[in-house]
Amino acid sequence: MSAQWKGKTRGGKAGYFAFIFLLKHLGINAAYTLLIFVSAYFVVLVRSARNPMYYFYRIVLHFNLFKSIRYLFLNSYRFGQVLIDKVAIMSGMESRYTFDFEGEQHLHQMAVSTGGFIIGAHIGNWEIAGHLLKRIPTRVHIVMLEAEHEKIKNMLNQVMTEKSMSIIPIKQDLSHLFAIQEAMAKNELIAIHGDRFLEGSKPVSMPFFGLEADFPTGPFSMAIRFGKPMTFVSAMRMKGKHYHFFATPPATYPSERKALNTSLKIAMSAYIREMERVLKKFPEQWFNYYYFWK
Repeated sequence: MSAQWKGKTRGGKAGYFAFIFLLKHLGINAAYTLLIFVSAYFVVLVRSARNPMYYFYRIVLHFNLFKSIRYLFLNSYRFGQVLIDKVAIMSGMESRYTFDFEGEQHLHQMAVSTGGFIIGAHIGNWEIAGHLLKRIPTRVHIVMLEAEHEKIKNMLNQVMTEKSMSIIPIKQDLSHLFAIQEAMAKNELIAIHGDRFLEGSKPVSMPFFGLEADFPTGPFSMAIRFGKPMTFVSAMRMKGKHYHFFATPPATYPSERKALNTSLKIAMSAYIREMERVLKKFPEQWFNYYYFWK
């Protein structure tokens, strides 16, 4: 069973428009109420989203049948909350939420010295993590797939009250690599995902929760080749309207040619261990809706 991501994230334009309408006219809590019915619809009727998540809970995490079903509903509901929160915060409702920042000093350390890579995953609320990086005293460039985000990004521009993120879209002409190189030359920060790859790229198979899964090498190899530190971050939704942001201590790995492969494996293993640590605490906030494991 192999990873089969098609380059698009669950949660399209129609869903965003519905939540924006509710947020504007009825408020956040009304959107959460509607979400109960939307979540049930996805779990019961959308097999393409349900089956990979059931595999994750039942086979990968070894939950029993009833716990797996319970987490299917919880995962769908939590994903909807993440979408609502993203739209709400980016449209000026940040004061409705609370945040705490564990390890934020690591990002400040990178910002005032060498710059580096902030590597996240499709766990928790990555977009909110990116939005909150405005606290860091340097320019932060968020690398994202152009095809995945362009339409929704244009639509969100209608409700965003400020644009605190610099976006580097991943393009077929590889122009994003030059933008990343320029940012590194200025000792700025690059925020990027480390848990998805596109067809045609060369992933590496790594053990993840005891099973083999493919991971992209790009984010890690770039950090190593540039000689920049990397930190692994997450922004997890807690009870109420509260988010916990966490960043690991930055690490730099040897970039000499003979050490590249070893450095790459060590860095990726550290990243995967951090993913496992977070998902053991928040299994309902894994948002990769396709068969991730082989």
